Amino acid sequence: MKRWLAVFASILLLMSFIAGCSSSSSSSDSSNGKTTLTFFYRWPDDPYHSYFQSVEKEFEKENPNVQIKEITAINDDYKQKANVLLGSQNPPDLFFTWVGEYGQKFIRDGVALDLSSYFQKDKAWSSQLIPSQVSPFESNGKVYGVPLHTDTKLFFYNKDLFDKLGLKVPTTWTEFINDLKVLKQNGTTPLLLGNKDPWAAGHYITALNQRMVPASVIQQDFSYKGAKFTDPGYVQALEKLQELEPYMNTNPNALTHEASRNEFVAGKGGVIFLESLEISLLKDAKFHWGTFKMPTIDGGKGDQTGLIGAPEGFMVSKKSAHPDLAVKFLEFLTNKVNGEKLIKETGLASTVQGAVNSQTASKQEVDAMSLITGAKNMMVWTDSAIDTQIFNPYGSGAQALLGGQTTPQAVMKSVQQAAQQVNQ
Repeated sequence: MKRWLAVFASILLLMSFIAGCSSSSSSSDSSNGKTTLTFFYRWPDDPYHSYFQSVEKEFEKENPNVQIKEITAINDDYKQKANVLLGSQNPPDLFFTWVGEYGQKFIRDGVALDLSSYFQKDKAWSSQLIPSQVSPFESNGKVYGVPLHTDTKLFFYNKDLFDKLGLKVPTTWTEFINDLKVLKQNGTTPLLLGNKDPWAAGHYITALNQRMVPASVIQQDFSYKGAKFTDPGYVQALEKLQELEPYMNTNPNALTHEASRNEFVAGKGGVIFLESLEISLLKDAKFHWGTFKMPTIDGGKGDQTGLIGAPEGFMVSKKSAHPDLAVKFLEFLTNKVNGEKLIKETGLASTVQGAVNSQTASKQEVDAMSLITGAKNMMVWTDSAIDTQIFNPYGSGAQALLGGQTTPQAVMKSVQQAAQQVNQ
């Protein structure tokens, strides 16, 4: 009975979201005559929520005949609600999206509006966006989204501990393993991982695939209905992940990513793989820390210098009754003033050129942004880049691999089977 009550409650909740979205998608609000824009995004908590609300209020002040109605949900909840809201007759005017397969599906299904003409018309605005961060929102030469912020993944290390033990920042895989060995011999957990949600190991997989698999193969496997995942480099990448497991904290699958980051901040580990947007969350660390990229791997046939990561941003619904107004809001959201405010108040690195600077961000954040803007290749997170039906066995397989319950070969066999089903 409780299970069915929960299901019924979920249905009512989704219906209320649809109803709310439907009422707000009309040309005006009958109570005040203002045009309403519905804005659907995935940051319901502060400091992000406060940031968006302040930008909305400023936009409404400059456009007194407009009111913005928010719909918010976080991560997995967002994805579930997006399926319902964006498939309704009156979807939100503006909606958040990840890039990769997640965003490309909105393009293929005709959910997202082609924004190319807006990019061409307002060069003063569009030219200030970092080009490499716009391209993931493109398809067949057209632009379907506006990047808000960008992110990359780096290894963060306890610099004080490294100095004490005489360790140098590793640039090769062999050096990395040797550093982890020394850390373990000296009673420190060498490598922290919280993989309760499998995207965490998925980021390791992304970086290791980038090093071990030719870029052209990855591009084909990550394309729509082009996935095979038969290259031997994929197995080799999982073998490298398996090689790291003895240096990780006990049972990483039972620990959340947030908990593992807190352990690092508390000085209970030597190295952790974090996103650059998490830099602002390390302010309570009582030690000096530094960063380094995924080391090069001897014999790897992939890109040995590239980064992993991706921008995140917004699309406009093709069904929106107010596309011009929706784009006007996105242009306002991504001007330099709000870009500077974004990094300063939330720690999210704006994709507006020059917004992340010494006046708005820490030196570490500026350095990370320099890596991003200077990167020739930036590989999108695997959990976003490929179809969910393919990533599910990949992510769960990585969990089983770290738990000693399967092999790299078995994981990739399940991924290949999933790819075959998706391609049918």
